[in-house]
Amino acid sequence: MSKISPLASVSSEAKIGQNVIIEPFATIYGDVEIGDGTWIGPNSVVMDGARIGKNCKVFPTAVISAPSQDLKYNGEYTTTEIGDGTILRECVTVHKGTTDRMKTVIGKNCLLMAYAHVAHDCVIGNNVIIANACGISGHITIDDFAILEGMVGAQQFVHVGTHSFVGGTSKIRKDVPPFVKVAKEPLSYIGINSVGLKRRGYSDESIRRIETIYKILFIQHKNLSKGIEKVQAEISDSPEKTIILDFIANSKNGLVKGFV
Repeated sequence: MSKISPLASVSSEAKIGQNVIIEPFATIYGDVEIGDGTWIGPNSVVMDGARIGKNCKVFPTAVISAPSQDLKYNGEYTTTEIGDGTILRECVTVHKGTTDRMKTVIGKNCLLMAYAHVAHDCVIGNNVIIANACGISGHITIDDFAILEGMVGAQQFVHVGTHSFVGGTSKIRKDVPPFVKVAKEPLSYIGINSVGLKRRGYSDESIRRIETIYKILFIQHKNLSKGIEKVQAEISDSPEKTIILDFIANSKNGLVKGFV
């Protein structure tokens, strides 16, 4: 049975799961779904179009599924989807989609730390960490297990690859390929995310293979196309190789700078 404070404002039309806790002064709009076991903290606001999964935590003063700040947004019906087990800390804001993707998505088991903002039409994968005061502009894709340290600012439409690590206060203007660490200004490759990969069960062999690929791409070759040719010719096929080369082939914004 759910526990809803009499001091909360909860629409009778909202769909509330089992064992949900809604604290005093929280506001839940009508077109909202909240999964079993989720906690909605005091003074938080969950607006129309929110679809919150199971066992999530929404901390005080967070605002979920507010209308987009995009001036082209014209009130079209869109949603915000939050996956199971995700934590949204104090003052996090997540805005609903627009006609681009029609939804904003945050995956399962993510952590958005205090004051992070996720704008319209972003698609964030599972197990992503976005630290304090990051600004994630519209239409951005962030793949599984990526980590953004505090006060990162990301430009519209960029793509951040799986298992990547972005140093604090960085400005993301280009796509960040998978498995790498990036930092400095302008944002540059500074190595691979070997610590994160080990924590997530990647073998030493796989990590060495990833290191070799990026050594070819970002250190040995200033010409990326020649580096890609060498990787294709000299590195044996593997899931990691496929992920890296597919990411590069599909990049629409260009990649962060190589080793400097």
